[in-house]
Amino acid sequence: MFKWLFKFKKQQQATHSMAKKFLIVGLGNIGADYVHTRHNIGFKVLNHLAKINALEFEIRKLGTLASHKFKGRTFLLLKPNTFMNLSGKAVKYWLEKENIPLENLLVITDDLNLPFGTLRLKTKGSAGGHNGLKDIQDKLNTAQYNRLRFGISDEFSKGRQVDYVLGAWSDEESSKLDERLQRTSEAIISFGMAGVNTTMNQFNGT
Repeated sequence: MFKWLFKFKKQQQATHSMAKKFLIVGLGNIGADYVHTRHNIGFKVLNHLAKINALEFEIRKLGTLASHKFKGRTFLLLKPNTFMNLSGKAVKYWLEKENIPLENLLVITDDLNLPFGTLRLKTKGSAGGHNGLKDIQDKLNTAQYNRLRFGISDEFSKGRQVDYVLGAWSDEESSKLDERLQRTSEAIISFGMAGVNTTMNQFNGT
């Protein structure tokens, strides 16, 4: 009887702990050539969140990782070092290693179909031609995971999409970027503290 109660309490504690841990993945490409490109907005968001909370990233398996503890929640910030097209390997590894449930995963990525700086949080959806999202979907074997899309707009001429995505922010975009990074960081914390539905209602389209 007592052994059963002890085991049950341990299981409850483990489940409770899992519910309070979140894996926040920023997508991007490693290397100096990509640092200031639109495609690396996932890295940039996590760098901003780490900076304002005085966090340090450490080189770990398949990426760099920082941990942010806030009001009983733990946010693991992951920047995969596998390059964009192989992001799923790092996501799957850290979800399993940290025993984080899929509903506590949030992937931050760029989106050509949204105006610059506009946020859109979704709980599922297609990869939409984004190779990083496609690989995550393939490795997790599901399209039902949370993704926070950051608009980079589609201000490019025909045939110049790759150059635009892998290009640097314009001066006008750069002048507005800090405020947008702050807003995105607030959405991440809201995701962990208030839940996905409340966060969608508060931040989508802003």
